[in-house]
Amino acid sequence: MQPEEVTDTAPRAAGRTLFTQGWRDVAFVHWAVDPAVVAPLLPAGTEPDVHDGASWVGLVPFRMRRIGVLGSPGLPWVGSFLETNVRLYSVDAQGRRGVVFRSLDADRLLPVLVARAAGLPYLWSRMRFARDGDRLTYTSRRRWPGPRGAGGRVELRVGERLAAPGPLERFLTGRWGLHQTTLGRTRYWPNEHPAWPLHRAELLTWDGDLLAAAGLPGVDGPPDSVLFSPGVDVRFGPRR
Repeated sequence: MQPEEVTDTAPRAAGRTLFTQGWRDVAFVHWAVDPAVVAPLLPAGTEPDVHDGASWVGLVPFRMRRIGVLGSPGLPWVGSFLETNVRLYSVDAQGRRGVVFRSLDADRLLPVLVARAAGLPYLWSRMRFARDGDRLTYTSRRRWPGPRGAGGRVELRVGERLAAPGPLERFLTGRWGLHQTTLGRTRYWPNEHPAWPLHRAELLTWDGDLLAAAGLPGVDGPPDSVLFSPGVDVRFGPRR
């Protein structure tokens, strides 16, 4: 089946609300790679999603804000933390485009434990976020379960708002679910949110080994795309 069209909002309803999240100060740093590099890292029944013949590896640091469960108000402390994920891009036999998380570092232990119990590769890290005008800095250093000390520093300068994001920007950010292996089966976890408000951004510093720790040691050098968003509010439905 052909992959579904890239859209700015979810192409289908996510279903009843399982949980909600706020994603804030989101940096999208991406490298183009040969699809053969990421294919072995994807769940069964999916294949690399491609744009202009390339698949993509994403490094995405941001602030998680107020996770809420089953429609309840978001939790102000335990549900708010810093996160940096390494992600790949997938498409399944039904044509649904998604992401596959190779790692998700967060600085709040309880959400890490809960997410790991649900099968997501969360890891506990020391993390910091700082803003100085249009310059944002994200730092992380892994604590558990390892490799201990893996992490890095991302510093960027936020530029102008994109009035009309192009095909690549829409491809990298218009993701309406994640593919995940649970008990030996590949499942799709859908989400909905408004269209991303996107800005151009300049990467000033990237110094770290999160990509290598996520099984991508050959992905290095300057990124091929750097974007920023002030964020969106997100709703997840049940896994399918």
